[in-house]
Amino acid sequence: MKNQFVADVLYQIADLLDLKGEIFFKTRAYRTAAQAIEVLDEDIEVVAKEGRLREIPGVGEALAKKIKELIDTGKLEYFEKLKKEIPVGLLNMLKIPGLGPKKVAAVYQHLGIKTIEQLRQACLEGKLRTLDGFGETTENNILRGIQLLEKTRGRVLLNVAYEDGMKYIDYLKQCNEIQRLSIAGSLRRMKETIGDIDILASSDNPDKVMNYFVEYSDVQRVLLKGSTKTSVVLKDDLQVDLRVVKEESFGSALQYFTGSKEHNVKMRGIAIKQGFKLNEYGLFDKETNEYIVGKDEKEIYNKLGLMYIEPELRENRGEIEMAEKHKLPKLIMYNDVKGDFHVHSNWSDGSESIQTIAEYTQSKGYEYIGIADHSQSLKVARGLSEEKVVKKIKEVEKVNKKLVDFKVLCGTECDIKPDGSLDYSNKVLKLFDFVYAGVHSTFKMTREEMTKRVTKAIENEHVDFLAHPTCRLIGRREPFDLDMEQVIDVAKETNTFLEINAFPDRLDLNDLHARLGKEKGVKFVLGTDAHSLTHLDFMQYGVATARRGWLEKKDVLNTYPLKEIERFLSR
Repeated sequence: MKNQFVADVLYQIADLLDLKGEIFFKTRAYRTAAQAIEVLDEDIEVVAKEGRLREIPGVGEALAKKIKELIDTGKLEYFEKLKKEIPVGLLNMLKIPGLGPKKVAAVYQHLGIKTIEQLRQACLEGKLRTLDGFGETTENNILRGIQLLEKTRGRVLLNVAYEDGMKYIDYLKQCNEIQRLSIAGSLRRMKETIGDIDILASSDNPDKVMNYFVEYSDVQRVLLKGSTKTSVVLKDDLQVDLRVVKEESFGSALQYFTGSKEHNVKMRGIAIKQGFKLNEYGLFDKETNEYIVGKDEKEIYNKLGLMYIEPELRENRGEIEMAEKHKLPKLIMYNDVKGDFHVHSNWSDGSESIQTIAEYTQSKGYEYIGIADHSQSLKVARGLSEEKVVKKIKEVEKVNKKLVDFKVLCGTECDIKPDGSLDYSNKVLKLFDFVYAGVHSTFKMTREEMTKRVTKAIENEHVDFLAHPTCRLIGRREPFDLDMEQVIDVAKETNTFLEINAFPDRLDLNDLHARLGKEKGVKFVLGTDAHSLTHLDFMQYGVATARRGWLEKKDVLNTYPLKEIERFLSR
């Protein structure tokens, strides 16, 4: 049957006509016909062969001819002509969840945006909010939609899954039948991409909980519904699985459904060696099958002679062996952060003034904020000329005079040129409170060339931090080829901090490189790479990556109070 094929083409024609600005009645005719064909209870080819196309609601003489052409030839000349009239990038933009043809047409007609990448950049720069019907919320929703579109092998970025998961948890907290509730799976481990969301609950009335679960307003369809497990798909196509267990099994189920497969296999092996049996229902005596513990995760680890292992570490990367020796690190906490060093203001490509950023971050409880605008050669990001640098420094001084118990630090994200030299002279670099150095172009260099480029930059005495060291964009751009061990060694020698960039599509350094750096004695800095106030909340994803990299509070510059930051930067 070609019913869905024909309907899809008609839907696309309607979208294309919207992009062209055609009258509503014309586009509605195509959508009405598409909807009718989509639910048709007989084969559209049979209907066409029997000359009954005009009997379908919404199909007139002109549409009937187009449908027959499509069925007979597999193509439609009118459709092909329309596609040639519209930039192909606009058609791709229509695939972004939540972005309809009218909004695509608006950004194209008023801002000249033709590609998804141009749209992303415009959102980051706050350009869309100048259009009628758009605002900051619209920009954030579009960015979220782009992230959803750019799934990596069916996975979404951490922040998308986290937001969905937390909203679902907030909804489930209103259910009186639930005793305890938690996120589980890879989302609880805070992996950089998530396949689906796992939620665990304990209850004496699982059926009532499941009924409440499927009534959530964002549920698109129910895949499976049972008394122990229910699976749904949300409107953004992300799957959510809910498991309900008895209260006595909640801890063991949470442990079981949080750890990676490899972590859990090793845990079960340790239990067997000690005369126990471990599964999602609890820890049992292997011989008598007597229930030992299972209500709480910590008591399971303790009963097996292990330190409690934080969720982010449960990947079978040596955490169990260290837990046996009681030598696990005391990981950095999410509330340990006292400031953010990588924030862009409207002096370059950020959307807010330094004053606004300062007031907002102080209200978040920070002690300081670092404004790191782009350097002069990055024209696309409105990089600052040396003359503008001086003016910006004066602006920061002016803002600081108005602040109490808070300080704005004036920095730069200075571009590393292909030869490893920096975009500003040393005379200018020494004017800043701190200096980020980062690669922003010419990514296709050999491993040796790129490593030499980066190490030469961080050997400059004025460079404090290396920004997003591998320049990856998850799902869109692979990290460039870099000898990370050599970079880490040079960073250690030069006392250069390596950034964990907290922007969700970067998370760069990743967790494995962060751990390697820690083992070699390097220190780290967290930066959100924020271009708007809402991006500042991305800090939690940077902390999560640091935790997955086994970092402690002492390893991360952002955890130090302002006085110690000033002491470090003055050296």
